[in-house]
Amino acid sequence: MTIQVGDHLPEIPLQRIREGVEIVDTASLFNGRRAVLFAVPGAFTPTCSERHLPGFVENFEAFRSRGIDVYCMAVNDAFVMQAWGNSQNVPEGLTLLADGNGEFTRALGLELDATGYGMGIRSKRFALYADHGVVRQLHVEAPGEFRVSSAEYVLEHLPA
Repeated sequence: MTIQVGDHLPEIPLQRIREGVEIVDTASLFNGRRAVLFAVPGAFTPTCSERHLPGFVENFEAFRSRGIDVYCMAVNDAFVMQAWGNSQNVPEGLTLLADGNGEFTRALGLELDATGYGMGIRSKRFALYADHGVVRQLHVEAPGEFRVSSAEYVLEHLPA
């Protein structure tokens, strides 16, 4: 079942790279703060690299000025996410998260079967706004679309 507005984000470990690979639980990332989490089907893929992540990079300060942390997630490993972030000039503070085995994605009910493209199970393209770990907004893209999960759309629809 897909996560819904009003649900708590599931507590599942993810990975990120700082001084090395770190395991971080979602509770420590999202509890006690306001955050936007957006997910892409894959690092280095065309729409993800040309539009989705760049939109959040360009609008990062607008989110921060509203007291909102920004996280990007993909079903990729932490090293791929780090390399992608470096290639995209991701600012410090915009955290790239690796859901390497897709456990968090499955717990959200937002998995995408991309086996027909040789990519296995990935995440649907989405963005959510969470306040203290509770989903307040959820924007899931229809297959092949990029509209409601863009940084601009999410910013426009955030609560005042």
